[in-house]
Amino acid sequence: MAIARLHGGPLDGQLLPLETPDLDSLIVPYGEGQIVYERKGGLEHTGESDGPTEAEFWFIEATEDIDPNPDGRDD
Repeated sequence: MAIARLHGGPLDGQLLPLETPDLDSLIVPYGEGQIVYERKGGLEHTGESDGPTEAEFWFIEATEDIDPNPDGRDD
């Protein structure tokens, strides 16, 4: 199994499973829209005993405005 490590945007720091490790971009649902991450660099940890294969993905854009406080609360 491979994992995507996400950088930037609303999913910064998240890890997602990758069905296909050679993907160049990820488009994932977020709120009412979608967010786009693009892979940068090659695959890491591709050996048999060095952990899961990993790819770095960086935030590119969101199809809708990202509101960090959608309910308007000031907690």
